[in-house]
Amino acid sequence: MAVRSAIVLAAGEGKRLRPMTEHRPKPMLPAATRPILAHVFDALVESGITEITVVVGYGHNRVQSAFGSTYRDVSVTYVTQDKQLGSGHALSVADSATTSPCLVVNGDQLVDTQILRDVVDGHDDSVATIGAIQHGDVTDYGGVLLERDETGGSPRVREIVENPRDDRGYLLNAGVYVLEQRAIDAIGGANSRPGEHSLVDGLATLIEGDETVRGVRSSGLWIDATYPWDLLEVADALLEASEGGVDHRIASSAKIHDSATIRGPVVIAEDCVVGPGAVVGPNVCLGENVTVGSNVVCEHSVIDADTRIGPNATLIDCVSGRGVRVGPGSTVVGGPGDVHVEDRIHRNEGLGALLADRVRDGGGVTYRPGTIVGSNATLESGATVSGTIDSETEVRS
Repeated sequence: MAVRSAIVLAAGEGKRLRPMTEHRPKPMLPAATRPILAHVFDALVESGITEITVVVGYGHNRVQSAFGSTYRDVSVTYVTQDKQLGSGHALSVADSATTSPCLVVNGDQLVDTQILRDVVDGHDDSVATIGAIQHGDVTDYGGVLLERDETGGSPRVREIVENPRDDRGYLLNAGVYVLEQRAIDAIGGANSRPGEHSLVDGLATLIEGDETVRGVRSSGLWIDATYPWDLLEVADALLEASEGGVDHRIASSAKIHDSATIRGPVVIAEDCVVGPGAVVGPNVCLGENVTVGSNVVCEHSVIDADTRIGPNATLIDCVSGRGVRVGPGSTVVGGPGDVHVEDRIHRNEGLGALLADRVRDGGGVTYRPGTIVGSNATLESGATVSGTIDSETEVRS
């Protein structure tokens, strides 16, 4: 069945990724050197989608100004979810702007073309079709249980559960759906909790009403950045994937000193400068207009646009926001470390440090494993920092 229309749910903030999402929504965070949402759009276009409707909310101006009204010659329409009332509500906001059947995807999770095509190809006479993948732990996401199917077609979904805690053999709900109009209507009317409409609960209601909801197994790429260190894993996955939308490349406008060493895989974006004696890589992504000073060592890091790394600095397992200034001789020693996110401490995560937008350090700063520094923080020369440093904070040595 041909599906040409897609709805992208991109209204959320991504609170567990703060302070990276303090000034932009999660779909605009870097997946390697490009926004997560750009990879989602690429997969949609390559799957034959010709009409994209994006539900925006938090930081909507960032999304709209970045992508405009067309993407790779495909029309892009924006609708605004003014209040975050759940995925089902977001879907209903977009309903009038699209045609059914439509493909529905999350704008803040990476899915490749294979998953999208598998779900579209598996959609037949059902009210809805769900993409599912094998995954080691579904408890933070959604689980899908499929019935046995002897006909050779896509099996029916027996049950769909958010954040399952039992030990049944769940597949992970990849957040990729093909929906007919009556499924969209049912989802819009499903109240999960007071004031919230859940897409998954709407589908569960359809299943309980004996409507046919299909499930399609796929082996395509799926990855979600839930926490700050996940941005490193996203970059790793894209660098390693054969169809991840990332070339192991150095942009033609980048300037690499003859004495610098580049250890692949890396992506070095436009207008970057890598100075003499610097060692960049493996598994490093440098966004546009990044400057790496002389004798810098940068390994397994995602460095966002307009960042400056001073001479003799060392960055290992580092994630930076935009416009960061790392001073001469500063050191991110690398993970693992304990990272405090919201009200929970995550033990032994592979994060050296996260430096949010426009962090400034005066040089000679040491970042202990797991450090998170909020946007516009200033660190004086020689300081040693650890834990979480709030935005706009000044740290003295």
